[in-house]
Amino acid sequence: MVMGELTQEAEVLVIGSGPGGYAAAFRAADLGLDVTMVDPGARPGGVCLFKGCIPSKTFLYLSELIFDAAKAESMGVAFDKPRIDLEALRSWKGKVIDQLANGLVSLNDRRGVQLLKGQVKFEGSDTARIYDSEVSHIKFRHAILATGSRPIPFPGTTFKPGGRIMSSTGALALADIPEKLLVLGGGYVGLELGTVYAALGSRVSLVELEDRLLAGVDQDLVQPLHRKLNKIFDSIHLKTKVVAMAEKEGGVEVKLEGDIDPPQQTFDRVLVAIGRKPGSTDMGLENTKVELDEKGFVIVDDRQRTTDERIFAVGDVAGGMMLAHKATREGKVAAEVIAGQPSAFDVRAIPAVVYTDPQIAWCGMTEEQAREEKRSVKVQRFPWKFSGRATTMGAPEGLTKIIVDPDTGRILGVGITGRDTEGLISEGVLAIEMGALAEDMALSIHPHPTLSETEGEAAEMFLGSATHILNKK
Repeated sequence: MVMGELTQEAEVLVIGSGPGGYAAAFRAADLGLDVTMVDPGARPGGVCLFKGCIPSKTFLYLSELIFDAAKAESMGVAFDKPRIDLEALRSWKGKVIDQLANGLVSLNDRRGVQLLKGQVKFEGSDTARIYDSEVSHIKFRHAILATGSRPIPFPGTTFKPGGRIMSSTGALALADIPEKLLVLGGGYVGLELGTVYAALGSRVSLVELEDRLLAGVDQDLVQPLHRKLNKIFDSIHLKTKVVAMAEKEGGVEVKLEGDIDPPQQTFDRVLVAIGRKPGSTDMGLENTKVELDEKGFVIVDDRQRTTDERIFAVGDVAGGMMLAHKATREGKVAAEVIAGQPSAFDVRAIPAVVYTDPQIAWCGMTEEQAREEKRSVKVQRFPWKFSGRATTMGAPEGLTKIIVDPDTGRILGVGITGRDTEGLISEGVLAIEMGALAEDMALSIHPHPTLSETEGEAAEMFLGSATHILNKK
């Protein structure tokens, strides 16, 4: 330690200020602990707020408006072709982010959490050095890793600021509207951002190595979205591989193999959305007892404890579903365990949402999971073409399904595709967490006409009492 360097002590050191980090810091402070949170950014929020969830949903909402305006003509209301003002779009995104970030700063200050801007490197299991900060060293009783994840680049390329080969971060900067955009990857990031650029006027081509979009999601939920994307994207190529990619002046040359012709094409920009890797490197973890798995994720137990008794880990860096709300719960668990409370990450249903149009949401057991586990389940599907509310919205392509245990009638999983599934899925989460039966959901009165009725009617199908669809005898 150099003379004159400022050293502090903290009961809890939180590294990273995304949803997992700030949730952990806020909960720990609420429980009376002295908390210091360190992040390279000046304000809390992390990738989710500044470069991920929030900016993408801001643009996806605008995309919905554009598609809805076009659809409205068939209902008797015609709008002029939208005029896209990129500077105004970026400004609106900035206002949304600032409002939320400033709210977090206020909550942080009112809770008495010390927020430091800098980079953390562990020197041991109870000390860390902070680079680029007014505080050089921190001695802590416990630390919580919440360092998130980073996008994986295509082999042989890097994500450069302003480059034509973009990560999701680069795509959300919205530097321009490329005439031709290639999306590499058929997961939710590629589909969401591809939708945004298609709405803004780009000709979007998507390539996916697998034989389907959204691998791991039940196909009956994905099919309505696939049909919509076939209309708004220029092309979708499954079982197709990108062999090589090189940024040239004025474009990106891409060599492809599979269901595509010609095999060599040039695009104005390429969005690489092939997954994310944990942010567990360059932190000095080798100076602690923390262990990583073969993919670099921090190994934790159900109390978010690592193999080092002083250090916890939450969110993307700890593996599992890379979702902000999962990180938030894990952050609270870590804080509560450190405070001596009997807490653990014990959930039956983590909801997931794809914010395309139609949206897809699911929680609990999927049909694919049941097949893999050779588990007997009973499934009922309520098509939205029988929903009064969906019909009024011109959104009959939706589907609500419920998966139950055939012996007990207990709800094991819920899957929904259609409009506003982001809100509908919470009823499924609550039902699974409460151990509800299909009968419980069926006998709960749902307001008419609403999309939530589709959940009630899907549940009624198990009882043979659905109103708007013929029940099987």
